Amino acid sequence: MRDRDKLAVVSFSTVLALVLLIGVLLGQEGGSPEPYRPLSVLSEVLARIQSDYVEDANFNRVTEGALHGLLESLDPYSSYLSPQEYQEYQRRSRGEASVGLVVSKRFGFVSIITTLPGGPGEKAGLQSGDVIESIDGQTSREMSLVEVNARLEGAAGSTVTLAVVRERAGEPKPFQLRREVVPIPDVTGRIIAPGIGYLRVQALPKGASQKITARIQELRRGGASKFVLDLRDNATGEMEEGVATANLFLRRGLIGYLTGQQHARESFTAEAAKAVADEPLAVLVNNPTGGAAELVAAAILDNHRGDVIGERTFGIGSVQKTIALDDGSALLLTVAKYYSPSGKPIQETGVTPNVVVEEDRELVPLPEPGQAPAPRAPREDAPLKRAIEVLSQPQAQPQAA
Repeated sequence: MRDRDKLAVVSFSTVLALVLLIGVLLGQEGGSPEPYRPLSVLSEVLARIQSDYVEDANFNRVTEGALHGLLESLDPYSSYLSPQEYQEYQRRSRGEASVGLVVSKRFGFVSIITTLPGGPGEKAGLQSGDVIESIDGQTSREMSLVEVNARLEGAAGSTVTLAVVRERAGEPKPFQLRREVVPIPDVTGRIIAPGIGYLRVQALPKGASQKITARIQELRRGGASKFVLDLRDNATGEMEEGVATANLFLRRGLIGYLTGQQHARESFTAEAAKAVADEPLAVLVNNPTGGAAELVAAAILDNHRGDVIGERTFGIGSVQKTIALDDGSALLLTVAKYYSPSGKPIQETGVTPNVVVEEDRELVPLPEPGQAPAPRAPREDAPLKRAIEVLSQPQAQPQAA
C-alpha cells in the first residue's frame, strides 16, 4: 500500500475514533452512545481492508463506494456525487431531450414508474413496472438515481441502450431508444355520462391548474354538474402545482404540509378565492400516480371532499438540498417530506384510496428488439366505471370543504 493511502486510512480512523470518543462522552452525560457504535465498526472494517485484503486497495474507490452506499441507504433520492458526477449534474438542463421515462429505485432496482405519452419509451412498448437492468451496458444497481436520470437524458437524436426485464419474463431484452424532446401531455376533458365531466391530467407542470380551470368551465357549459379527475399515470410535475390544483376543489382546510428535521413546518391551506368547483368529485389514481398528483388525491380524501378511487399510489414526496463539499463532490440530501392533511408521509407510503378498484392489466411480453409493440386489445376501465357509478348515486351531492 502506498504511504499516501496508509496515511489516509490512519487519518480517517483517527477522526472516527475521536468522533466515537466524543459521542461516548456525550452519551454518558445525558444520552445513549448507541448511535456512535457503527463508527467503530466502520473503523475496524477499514483497518481490516488495510491489513488483510488480498492486494493494495484503491481507497479512493473504496471511500467513494462507501459514500454512495451510505446516502442511497437513506432513500432513493439522496445521493453522493463525485466531483465528476457533480459537474455532470450541474451541466444538466431542463431543456434536454429524454426517453420519456419516469423512474425510481427500490430495493436496489431501477423501475419505471410511468411512461410519458408519445415518448420513445412508450413507443418502444415499455410500461410501468418494467425494471431497467442496465444502461449502455453498465448495471443500474450501482448507479444513483441522479446518475440514472442523467444517462437517460441527453442531446436530441442521441441514443441510449437499455436492458429491460418485465414481470414473469426471463432474460433482459435490449432496447435502443432515441432521445427526443417529449412534450408534456395537455389537460383534456369530455362528457362521459349524463351530467358527468371527465378531466384527464397526466402531468402537473407549471400552469396546469389554470388549464384544469378552463376545462372545468368548458365541461360546465356542456352540462357537467359532477366531475371525475383522472390522475392515473401522473408522476411528473411541480408540488406547488399540486397545491394549486387541490385548491380548485377546496374552499377551506389543510391541503398538506412540508417538514423535516431542520426544515420548519410549511403548511398549505386552501383559499376560498382560488376554489372554482364545488360539484361532487371522484379522483382516479393508480400505482404509477406519484408526486404532485398524490398531494391532490390526499387533500381531497382527507378533507372528505370526494372519493378517491383506484389503487395505492407510488409514494413520491420529498425535497432535496444540494450540499457542495470541499473536494468538488456534493451531497444531494433529502431534507423534508410532504405529508397529507392527516399527517401521513407521502414519500413511499403513497395514498390509499377509500374506494379500492384494481386495474385490469394484461401482462404482455416485452416486444422483440426492433419490433413495434403489439396493439393492446380494448379492456374495460373498471376504476372509471366505478367512478361513474359513485357519482351517479343520489347521495353524491356537493361536498364543500
